[in-house]
Amino acid sequence: MSAVNRRSFLHRLGSFSASAALGSMATPAWSRNLHRAVLDASARAPKDLANDEDFWYFVQESFTVSPSLINLNNGGVSPSPKIVQEAMKRYHDLSNEAPSYYMWRILDQGREPLRRDLARLAGCSPEEIAMHRNSSEALETVIFGLDLKRGDEVVLSKQDYPNMINAWKQREYRDGIKLIWVNLELPSEDNDYLAKQYTNAFTAKTRLVHLTHIINWNGQIIPVKKIAEVAHRQGIEVLVDGAHSFAHFSFTIPDLDCDYFGTSLHKWLAACIGTGMLYVRTNKIASLYPLFAAADPKSPDIRKFESLGTRPFFIEEATGKAIEFYDMIGAQRKEQRLLYLKNYWMSRVKDAPKVKLGTSLKEGFGCAIGLVSIEGKKPAELENFLFDKYKIHCVGIEWENIHGVRITPNVYTSINNLDLLVEGIQKFAAT
Repeated sequence: MSAVNRRSFLHRLGSFSASAALGSMATPAWSRNLHRAVLDASARAPKDLANDEDFWYFVQESFTVSPSLINLNNGGVSPSPKIVQEAMKRYHDLSNEAPSYYMWRILDQGREPLRRDLARLAGCSPEEIAMHRNSSEALETVIFGLDLKRGDEVVLSKQDYPNMINAWKQREYRDGIKLIWVNLELPSEDNDYLAKQYTNAFTAKTRLVHLTHIINWNGQIIPVKKIAEVAHRQGIEVLVDGAHSFAHFSFTIPDLDCDYFGTSLHKWLAACIGTGMLYVRTNKIASLYPLFAAADPKSPDIRKFESLGTRPFFIEEATGKAIEFYDMIGAQRKEQRLLYLKNYWMSRVKDAPKVKLGTSLKEGFGCAIGLVSIEGKKPAELENFLFDKYKIHCVGIEWENIHGVRITPNVYTSINNLDLLVEGIQKFAAT
């Protein structure tokens, strides 16, 4: 690549380029190789790069995953790349030199730049973003902060995440609101069906619809915008659980047309464990009570939702390096690689006797997360077999009408890992 083209490519990457991600730290071989691979891939379409194992090898080298097992449960929590781990350790050491000074007077100064960076990824205003510790905290801020009265209805699904279901049940118990349950038959490749399950449940008393953007049990993507358009025409607010969607596949929060959105950054953004984000549409901030008391609970300032007390600033601030790493790989490249990995193993087992897939292979209806089950066997049996025989770590799912083993690769997952998974599923099905 010529010097002119190289400069042009780095300019297109913007302020969070490969150079920015790697230039602030020492440059060991893995980082130089990754830098070179990103530059060499600049002219290639994301779909064309999805199965280029040479390119993704250098991404894999950016992680410190265990050689003693194959981690295919990234849907629970993802490991962070080396650049994030090193930043967190550096900030932790600094904090311990004089905690109250370095945490509150030095590291805390990084929150506003971080807010701007997260807003850029989310496609919204920084004044709509608050930093939290996980999806549950962000979403429960909304669930418990909404001014709902006895008899008000909330539409949600039986396939939602348990923490959110329990939070809504507590509001039902304490405040007398009414929960209207949708029961989805999944997987589905019919957005009209998925949308109508929610919109048909709307009544004159519906105040809010709770939508899980991507169902954590099996990776089903829900057509949030399609549902939100109907909801807003009827004066119904929209809360989105984006725990598994943010930095997983490409969208912006305004694309969804929602009023509230919560996510974990330690999943698909690969930030440190214990980082999350809350989005509240500007005109909704003042009327939403914070979960932790603020000086002015009716303030229109998004920062009122960050009155969490003392917390690990060194973890929060390392999120900036996760954003740099994500930008360096590229959102479209990451999405296409994750879809390719899921479809790689699923396409190789889908025709095997007794194997049943619980996730669509079709783009737009799923991405990285896949569910598999074996006729006549319990999910826990397959989960245990894969771990005992192949040291593959995954998770059995038994939730409502969803039963199977959830397989969740990430960008550091190799094709060799997935070949072993395929062998294990086929052998188990054959017994």
